This record gives sequence, structure tokens and C-alpha cells, in this order.
Amino acid sequence: QVQLVESGGGLVQPGGSLRLSCAASAIIFKVSAMDWYRQAPGKQRELVASISSGGRPDYADSVKGRFTISRDNAKNTVYLQLNSLKPEDAADYYCHMPLTNTWGQGTQVTVSS
Repeated sequence: QVQLVESGGGLVQPGGSLRLSCAASAIIFKVSAMDWYRQAPGKQRELVASISSGGRPDYADSVKGRFTISRDNAKNTVYLQLNSLKPEDAADYYCHMPLTNTWGQGTQVTVSS
């Protein structure tokens, strides 16, 4: 059973930055693509960024140029660097392992002055 544990959320002012981390409990991480999703209150969960097992990233248009997804296979960890944050980026952020359809518990990002 794979477990994903996110961390790094918090309160940040508009224009600020955060780095989210998601640590996986199993070696299968190394061969799995990984996703970051977010869900704001009253809205559907949306895919923010993905990274292939080989490190190729892909982004939603709404975050392209501001967010960066990366992975460290030695640490079984995927990261999401959030820069130039906007109030509309506020949401619960979840990592997801599509190979096993495993979700993390989420980490909250609040963007407010």
C-alpha cells in the first residue's frame, strides 16, 4: 500500500512563493508519473502539473511560467514550487500517483494580504 504525504502549505501574500513536497512510501515511485491537483472551495479538483517518471513536466495553462514541478527519485519525493502566487491559487493541493491511483491527504495554500 503506497502512502503519499504532502507538506509545505501555508499562508502567503500575493506575489509570494511556497514549495510543496510529497513523499511516497514505496519504491514504485521511481517508475510512476506524479501529479499535483488542487481544489478550491466550491470548485472541482483540477490538475495543476504532472511529471513523468523520467522527469518531463507538464502544466495547466493557468500556472505555466509560475509553478515548477520536479522530482527526486532518490528521496521518493515530488515537489511543486509555487511562485508569483495569486489569490486564485488558494486551494487544497493534493499529490497523486496515477499508477496506483493513490492520493495524499492534501496541504492547504492560502494566498491573502
